[in-house]
Amino acid sequence: MIWERDPLWAKAKLFFERAFEQPADDPQYGLWCSLGLELLARATVASVSPTLLAEPEQNHQYLLHALGVGPKMSSPVSIGASKVFALCQNLFPGFTKEDFVSSMALINRRNAELHSAEAAFDNYPSKQWLPSFYHSCSSLAAALGETMDTLLGPEQARIANDILQQSKEGVEGRVKASIAAYKRVFEARPIPDRQTAAEAAAVQTVKLVTERHHKVSCPSCGSDATVEGDPFGPERLDHEDGNIVVRQSVSPRVFSCTACGLKLTGYVELDVADLGGTYTRRTTFSPEDYYGLIDPETADMSEYVEQYMRDMAPEYDNE
Repeated sequence: MIWERDPLWAKAKLFFERAFEQPADDPQYGLWCSLGLELLARATVASVSPTLLAEPEQNHQYLLHALGVGPKMSSPVSIGASKVFALCQNLFPGFTKEDFVSSMALINRRNAELHSAEAAFDNYPSKQWLPSFYHSCSSLAAALGETMDTLLGPEQARIANDILQQSKEGVEGRVKASIAAYKRVFEARPIPDRQTAAEAAAVQTVKLVTERHHKVSCPSCGSDATVEGDPFGPERLDHEDGNIVVRQSVSPRVFSCTACGLKLTGYVELDVADLGGTYTRRTTFSPEDYYGLIDPETADMSEYVEQYMRDMAPEYDNE
């Protein structure tokens, strides 16, 4: 079993080439694209470490295989596709939640095609999944330090980039129209109403920030608003003034303004509204709270003592 980045990358490219040999409306086109996409995702995970592709096992045999040590195995086991794409989402901020959802939709079709009598791609025309497929490919290629040209070849990359550009322009037009519409409605309200709404939004924002939201300005009405998203990457711990500060990178996914009612969903929509880009969530803990410590001088220890006595008590039978 070969789990290294370069062989997986090469095989993904080969499968994409086989896909592009088929007409775009041929069911085999979708099948080969789905197969290539999973291999591309595995190559991306392997770029961090091939060991991440080994299925966890009590004796670590698959992990040892990935490390190239221990006895040779005839059939080491890889993690499933859903775990692979979940790792991509956790490890690479450019691979968005939307990429994960669309990739899994394609993989589920692949599974239905290969593991059942269903003709899964016959009723799943490429126009329904091709833009999101290309976006996932672009995200994964970028995580590998590659481009659509090196992944798909110049001709297919040009087609893919054209489709992605058209898709982005469609989202851009829709988002800008929505921002303008909410702005018109907000500005048509009496000034006292607007001031009251903005003040209430500021109070709500302060509350939401304590609930792990991130404060931003609304692109429609300028009031305080928030975004929330998905954490990715490792937490970073620092010690400041006797406290433990945990910093976590977050990729924004949802924007909401309570003053004018504007809502945006998905990284692409937020990016169009200049609300994209990762931010850092900062949480402060006392050492006692972070490590779950207790003070024996002030804490009620009876529960802990009782549990300790139960754990340490010898087992007797009633014979």
